[in-house]
Amino acid sequence: MPRYATFHDLEGASVFITGGGSGIGAALTEGFVEQGAKVAFVQRSDARGFCDDLAAKHGNRPLFIACDITDIAALQGAMVQAAAANGPITVLVNNAANDVRHTLADTTVEDWDRGQAINLRPHFFTAQAAAPGMKAAGGGAIVNFSSISYMMGNGGYLGYVAAKAGITGLTRGLARDLGRNNIRVNALMPGWVLTPKQMDLWATPEALAAHLARQCLPEHLVERDIVDATLFLASKASRMMTGQALVVDGGVVVTG
Repeated sequence: MPRYATFHDLEGASVFITGGGSGIGAALTEGFVEQGAKVAFVQRSDARGFCDDLAAKHGNRPLFIACDITDIAALQGAMVQAAAANGPITVLVNNAANDVRHTLADTTVEDWDRGQAINLRPHFFTAQAAAPGMKAAGGGAIVNFSSISYMMGNGGYLGYVAAKAGITGLTRGLARDLGRNNIRVNALMPGWVLTPKQMDLWATPEALAAHLARQCLPEHLVERDIVDATLFLASKASRMMTGQALVVDGGVVVTG
């Protein structure tokens, strides 16, 4: 992974990432590792091999903690473990999500609750767990991954779209409540990033062509395109930004 930008204040920072072992999350983990940060991440699937690769490549091994983020007690326990290993968490990246498609007619109460438990609820409870340590450390940064999906008015996965809209609202409320403690909270709004999962499940030639036609920049997004924007929001380079929604989508939607 080539280093596009360097944020010197992230060297040695204690960073916690949800879903940091695959897709965009894996790129984020490597991006912070490359900056010299002390990174811990949670993932359901085994990511020890991924950690081995990063240690060999960068000489900086992230801490992998197996965890299902729908288990809030386990998730907050993983954060305690991460802080014990790396120091108080000063950068929290809520990345994990599941954009499984579902119809209005066929979605059950259980389906809905499961979706919110993955896509929205962890963002609140990780912030709850991180805030005291950030306050004691003199401040911190939280980056909540939302999506342009609700801004585009997308259908076909209504629970996901609702959760991503909720993340933006949560971000603004957290920014207000935590700002007095020098804790910044921003949302990152990716466009359609062509991870292996997206390519395998939904990226038909027709869908790709239609989406590219909506972008101003005529190139599809990949995982790396999201990394530097996240590093920026995590670093003191954005020290007076909070409560904002930063879009990285090639020019599909606007927030102004």
